[in-house]
Amino acid sequence: MTTATAVTTGTWTIDPTHTEIGFSVRHLVSKVRGKFTGFEGTVVTADDVSASSVTVAVDLSTIDTGTAGRDDHLRSADFFDVESNPTMTFVSTGIVQKSDSDFIVAGDLTIKGISKPVELATEFLGEGGDPWGGTRVGIEASTEISRKEFGIDFNMPVEGADKLMIGDKISIHINAEAVLQA
Repeated sequence: MTTATAVTTGTWTIDPTHTEIGFSVRHLVSKVRGKFTGFEGTVVTADDVSASSVTVAVDLSTIDTGTAGRDDHLRSADFFDVESNPTMTFVSTGIVQKSDSDFIVAGDLTIKGISKPVELATEFLGEGGDPWGGTRVGIEASTEISRKEFGIDFNMPVEGADKLMIGDKISIHINAEAVLQA
């Protein structure tokens, strides 16, 4: 394992079979969790960490909360409007190293054509070889967004006008492996 300050420079492709892009949102008195199963992304590492970059595109039609009816509703115009806005993207605008393994990755998140700056608290988990002769890095990242800021404001009142069925804050968590390209 190496520290992030010693990570191999180059272009890394996110491995979708060893990556999860997940979320959770408040629903009534608990939380609903889900993930996206279709995405692609690239990490470019540079000698100077601040010159590194990340780009990710998520296929919103691949949302999976474990309930088909709910997933269909989330794809509808009430939420993501996948027919008109099939992709969510993240493009980094800066990376700040906090320690050997902790970073803040700032960037623009675009959902439904609305771009907002977000910061991902990111932990570098290490670099190492894989059984197929490749080199991999692991990262874990998280952030919280307001869905209303991205035009996702569908809701239903419950028990009077002071309570809503769905919370505004969405917690996003990413566990990723990326493979160094030759």
